[in-house]
Amino acid sequence: MKIGYIFPGQGTQVVGMGKDIYEKYEEAKNVYKIIDGALNENIEKLTYESEQEELNKTENTQIAIYAMSMAILKILNNNGIKPEVTAGLSLGEYSALTAAGVISLEDGAKIVRTRGKLMQNLAPEGNWSMAAIIGLEDEKVEEACMKVTNGFVKAVNYNCPGQVVVSGEKEAVVEAMENVKELGAKRVIELKTSGPFHTEKLQKASAELKKELEKIDFKNFEIPVIKNLNGEKYEEADDMADILAKHVVNPVKFGKSIEKMIEMGIDTFIEIGPGKTLSGFVKKVCKKLDKEVNVFNIENIETLETTLQALK
Repeated sequence: MKIGYIFPGQGTQVVGMGKDIYEKYEEAKNVYKIIDGALNENIEKLTYESEQEELNKTENTQIAIYAMSMAILKILNNNGIKPEVTAGLSLGEYSALTAAGVISLEDGAKIVRTRGKLMQNLAPEGNWSMAAIIGLEDEKVEEACMKVTNGFVKAVNYNCPGQVVVSGEKEAVVEAMENVKELGAKRVIELKTSGPFHTEKLQKASAELKKELEKIDFKNFEIPVIKNLNGEKYEEADDMADILAKHVVNPVKFGKSIEKMIEMGIDTFIEIGPGKTLSGFVKKVCKKLDKEVNVFNIENIETLETTLQALK
């Protein structure tokens, strides 16, 4: 069995996520304690007691998902489960880098908190939105965006065959959603996000984030991590700060990341964090490649213990 970990990004957050794991597992509590200490904040209260609207703010979403993913990761580590490779969707790449030993938990918490604040506060003024387009080829989604006459929108997340996310001004996203329906999209879903993520509109946030990233002591890779930028492995010589800063203003190639993991021999994927969106992406990539793999997601006690039982 060759295990690959995958970590979710924004859009999967829900108030109370991971609370049952936190209450049962002491090591999960310890992870939150370390993160709280690094930030001088109470991330449990933010995650378990805030209003959904508050949690959906980018500055809060990112740290809440990161903390939950890291708590679950610690439990897997303590049960002797080790991945061969890891990857994450957007924000999830920071979880993947922490899992690979490249970023410490404390540094990960600080930079994720900073990233969320910069992406929220340095987005240009405007009414921004994102939407998932399902059941249409990448090229047709790009074509639909180019046809938009009312504002800025572009394809930004290439998640898996038949699913692309577009990002931009609200009115332009709505127009793109109408365009893709005319081109044959099966479904369109507006996402719970609040900025023009992975577009050049966040250039200011990217530049400020790079300054903060340059302060981090990046360690050597204990296991490979696949980049969002191009679906290839990080190399030891890579400029981590530059890549992660570019990450904010460039499209996410998550489908390619999954293909790379399968090419590396991964036959068991474990999604670590809220939701099971990435598990669905893996299944669609496998269908395209005519491959069979095991797929688990861990977001609560039931899915955690099911996964532990299966892997043991």
